[in-house]
Amino acid sequence: MIETMIKMWDRYGFVYLQGLTGTLCLAAITVFFGTLIGMILAIMRLSRVKPFQWFVRFYIWVLRGTPILLQLYFFWIFLPRVLPVKISDSSCIIIALIINASSYVAEVIRAGIQAVDKGQTEAARSLGMTGSHTMTQIILPQAIKNILPALGNEFITMIKQASLASVFFINELTTSYKTISSATFRPVEALMIAGIIYLMVTTVLGKIMEYAEWRMNRNER
Repeated sequence: MIETMIKMWDRYGFVYLQGLTGTLCLAAITVFFGTLIGMILAIMRLSRVKPFQWFVRFYIWVLRGTPILLQLYFFWIFLPRVLPVKISDSSCIIIALIINASSYVAEVIRAGIQAVDKGQTEAARSLGMTGSHTMTQIILPQAIKNILPALGNEFITMIKQASLASVFFINELTTSYKTISSATFRPVEALMIAGIIYLMVTTVLGKIMEYAEWRMNRNER
């Protein structure tokens, strides 16, 4: 089996690397835009405006309470019907992943902001700073050290969740496995190679996150 896997990699390694590139790009885009939306949602939930709080709670409740695959199917079917312009399957899946990620990132950011001592906010307001300036200049810089490790973990999670895009034949690593499996009639070996790639990438990223957390904790001492 190992010899077969080596030969398969020699012949189809480029296809796997293409799929890996697609997976990493998909995860990066999802986490980037999911973080932007999640930050807005977190600030809305922490505001004193009740309709904003209710909307964000409902938003998070729905997205975290339903399977992500169901959400992918929903946006894949729903968006082309309601948008006035033509939208590709890839765009539908990316939007669905972004919206799903934003619900988790919103809670991460909210927890990071609430972890900052309330005395910081009171001190800033006593100096005459507005709420927006207090948030951007005082609270968020301190909350970042609590938020970044969780965002790194979200990126690793999204790399694995991006495999669901293979259901819609989006260019990513699991889709590459399906293509190679069909071409070689060796599904077990093709799947094992994809699994090894996933394991290597997530392990490396996990070690990077551990090092980043260690450096941040070291700087606090």
